Amino acid sequence: MTSTPPIWTHEELGEDAVIAAGLFRDERLAISDSWDTHYHDARAKFESLFEQLNNLNPGAITDKSLEGVYGMGLGEALRYLAGPPISDDDLHIVADVVSIVPGVLRKNPEDLRKVFAVIKKVIDPHRFPWIEAARKPTRQEREAALLASSVLLAAQRIATERRMTGKDKQETLVMNYLRQLGFVEVRAETITTIVKGPQPMQFCAECQLGERKADVVVRLHDTRLMAIECKVSNSSTNSVKRLNNDAAVKAEYWIKQFGAAQVVPAAVLAGVFKVLNLEQAQRSGLSLFWSHDLEKLGAFIQSTGSVSGN
Repeated sequence: MTSTPPIWTHEELGEDAVIAAGLFRDERLAISDSWDTHYHDARAKFESLFEQLNNLNPGAITDKSLEGVYGMGLGEALRYLAGPPISDDDLHIVADVVSIVPGVLRKNPEDLRKVFAVIKKVIDPHRFPWIEAARKPTRQEREAALLASSVLLAAQRIATERRMTGKDKQETLVMNYLRQLGFVEVRAETITTIVKGPQPMQFCAECQLGERKADVVVRLHDTRLMAIECKVSNSSTNSVKRLNNDAAVKAEYWIKQFGAAQVVPAAVLAGVFKVLNLEQAQRSGLSLFWSHDLEKLGAFIQSTGSVSGN
């Protein structure tokens, strides 16, 4: 008889959801140097950009000065002159240039002019009122533009950092815990049959399990594969996307592809989740654990050895 993953009650899910949300709030309110670092980095970039482009005076911008922008790595700051900022992909398409890779673009004066023509057309009139008026900025206007632009770029970088580090931190936490249990990480490979992938006391990170990617795959003591998705949510609305529309859908696919007797789909959660969505995900075959209580994940993994006689 195989060990079955725990199925949590409404009350148990609610208790853990409250703890996870509280930890998320504490993390968001924690004093961090990240904001100051990002702001000052962004400020330095915009000050360099203003200097290179003569305070954004279109009449004084030359092919050489534009080449210098990309030579100095200021392409991102240039895109953030637009209101709203324009992405690399959009700029590439709208400007209709061969490439916006700095090393390529800086050597092509015609494409440089096309890129700046797009930026000039969509430049933010609220931050840069002197451009439409065809005059030099006042000292106050220049300072206000530098401040607003630096805050805009820094905020975007913080948002991106939070998205990336949240998931990375979650995966690292899970993998380090598996190491504490005695498991060893092995190279990831595409798993097309249940016998492939990690072997006893092994796990791998980010591998293809059938046609869906799993964040962490562990070989349980009873030979089943446990596919773990690491999900961090910053709101109950966001949790639907990350948990129900992603992890739970993967769980149903893996069970259908490999069979409930061969694979254990699971999610390790952190952040804000609605209990209703947790219950729905659990009913779809997804086993739920929390990063603030990984001992329950460990207890289940260890239980798969006791029933097999290992």
